[in-house]
Amino acid sequence: MKKEKAYVLLAKQEGISNRKAKELIDRGLVYAKDKKIKIARGLLPINTKFKIEKVNKPKVIFEDDNVLVIDKPPYVTSEEISKTFKYPLLHRLDKETSGVLVLTKNDDFRKKAIEEFKKKNVYKEYVAWVKGIVAEPEKIELPIKVIKTKSGAFAKVSADGEEAITEIEPILAFRKKSKIKAIIHTGKTHQIRAHLKAIDHPIIGDEKYGGEPYKRVMLHHKKFKIFDYEFESEEPKDFVMREQNENRRKRRR
Repeated sequence: MKKEKAYVLLAKQEGISNRKAKELIDRGLVYAKDKKIKIARGLLPINTKFKIEKVNKPKVIFEDDNVLVIDKPPYVTSEEISKTFKYPLLHRLDKETSGVLVLTKNDDFRKKAIEEFKKKNVYKEYVAWVKGIVAEPEKIELPIKVIKTKSGAFAKVSADGEEAITEIEPILAFRKKSKIKAIIHTGKTHQIRAHLKAIDHPIIGDEKYGGEPYKRVMLHHKKFKIFDYEFESEEPKDFVMREQNENRRKRRR
């Protein structure tokens, strides 16, 4: 059977430019037969039918003279949100991570907030779906070394890494998966992802760190506290649906 590059086929199917088609694939939004298309230049049969995942628009959680707080959807980068709203980021979330994202609106607040980060006077709580049964709370104190590569940063637990502390506790447990809360006391790149891999509970969808394939990395920044501010993002639809599906499977057994 004749084959063609995935982005070329997608462009023809959707009536969009090759560039736009490649961008959709690179974002992780394109599926064929319920499998994510990962390589835009990969060859596929010319009769392949694609499905494109919908991207929600960022929503404003809170705004005052100091901060603009966004409920970040997955598949959108933190930098894109900064560019859209025209304010600098106080911190970042990975592209597929959803939840609370804080932008700063003045230099004075920004400088004070950065000092709070340095002093570890911020609270960052995440929710994740992970492989295996997490039965007990656990404090993970494993140093992390961040390696810069052409394809992006990669974090690994290493004796010559920097201090990294993550506390986890179970919320729900099913036969082979768990929903957990993760609180980070340090802010290393990919800290939660690397720590969970190290204890053999990689995040669902986080193939980069040993997780099983899924639509996206199932990590959500639920709650953030700094100074007298406290911001919270409700769990997104895919988290709620995942829980409902697991409950249905449990009842059938």
